[in-house]
Amino acid sequence: MPRDLSQKDIDLLKQVAPECKGLDCAGSGAPYRSILPPLANHFATDENDFRKRLEKLGTEDLHYLLSLTENGSESLNCVPPRYLQVFIDLVNERLKLSLTKESFYNFMEEC
Repeated sequence: MPRDLSQKDIDLLKQVAPECKGLDCAGSGAPYRSILPPLANHFATDENDFRKRLEKLGTEDLHYLLSLTENGSESLNCVPPRYLQVFIDLVNERLKLSLTKESFYNFMEEC
């Protein structure tokens, strides 16, 4: 579900992608509507970099990001599957959960 990024969302995006200067996709010109897709597709160089960037988030911020995915407001469809798995693994480790990739498919809409 597309959303306008809140100030908290913008702060999180800037925390994990400090090189992010604007809030519009360079390719499409459309405004970013989520945090994970631009991080995965525009800023992280690979899965390891994606993980290192997400590791900068505190537990409260990870809970917040997870809650956005659960309520459908954080788009996951544009996140490559291998990057989604990195997010799931990190959430499971840090938040002591047992989520699977399949548990996220219910929240996904088209990119």
